[in-house]
Amino acid sequence: MATLADVARRAGVSTATVSRIINNSPKPVGEELRERVLAAVAELQFVPNANAQQLARADRTAVGVIVHDVSDPYFAEITRGLQRVATERGRLVIICNSYRDPERELAYVDLLHAHQTAAIVLAGSGYHDAPITARLDRKLRLYEDTGGRVAVIGRHQHAGDAIVPQNEHGGWLAADALYRLGHSSIGVIAGPRHLTTTTDRLAGLRRAARTHGHRLTTRHIEYADFDRNGGAAAAATLLDRVPGLTAIAALNDSMAVGALSCLRSRGVAVPREVSLIGFDDMPISVDVTPPLSTVRLPLEDIGVRAMSLALRTRPADDSSRVEHAEATLVLRASTAPPPPADR
Repeated sequence: MATLADVARRAGVSTATVSRIINNSPKPVGEELRERVLAAVAELQFVPNANAQQLARADRTAVGVIVHDVSDPYFAEITRGLQRVATERGRLVIICNSYRDPERELAYVDLLHAHQTAAIVLAGSGYHDAPITARLDRKLRLYEDTGGRVAVIGRHQHAGDAIVPQNEHGGWLAADALYRLGHSSIGVIAGPRHLTTTTDRLAGLRRAARTHGHRLTTRHIEYADFDRNGGAAAAATLLDRVPGLTAIAALNDSMAVGALSCLRSRGVAVPREVSLIGFDDMPISVDVTPPLSTVRLPLEDIGVRAMSLALRTRPADDSSRVEHAEATLVLRASTAPPPPADR
């Protein structure tokens, strides 16, 4: 493999001159000299070292994205939007899966800082863990102090640019729809209890219950992982624990799909016997039978907006920007009024 020195010898210039030309240095270089160096690069099929380029260039070209799990449809849709903006701006995206492990998330921030990325987008939920939150905030502030940019998606205890989905309002929309249909015995499949996303969505459901003169007790709530298997197991627990349940609200669509599988395996008709509503409006929600009622978040747009914030030119007063992503209700065939005897 050709080296920088090989290119310099072929072109008859110094290695410093070659470095300035291939890294687009602002220091002026004659056009004839530039063409000679680029011809040598082509002849030798020289491939610049990415780490060396980052050190040589005045700008940083890579951006880091920390998600809980990019295979999760929620994060896959957000990442699609993040990557679209980064690609349009000539940026390399480094995707890091934390698998909802706060310590791994902290380690990724250090790693992305060490690689001199231009920005970090934190796309996963915040944590109900004060020491972890404080450590993360310190690391992000240090990263910003050395020239990096930070944008977060969701509720985090970090001052700066943020896209905040209407999780609490979305939870209210889901429960309000069920109560308006006439349901009074509603089970909730919540996500992991240590995540702020779970807390916010659950708070919206509780608010809707109060609005309609009901109360969601701990007996009606089952916490689970944000995936299909978690939803199936939680649905089974709720059906056994709360006889007469007529509706289930799952706090993401993957869990709702798992709940649908559980209901089908028990011979429970949806929505004739039990109504089911999800959250996020994943593509799969229209492909299951019956199609899933859900709360829609504009996930790809959230990614677009978050990356745009991360790569924007910061105003002179260094002010941060917080934008909200609207939640909307999508009613499909998985919800209906409860059986006549339960109205």
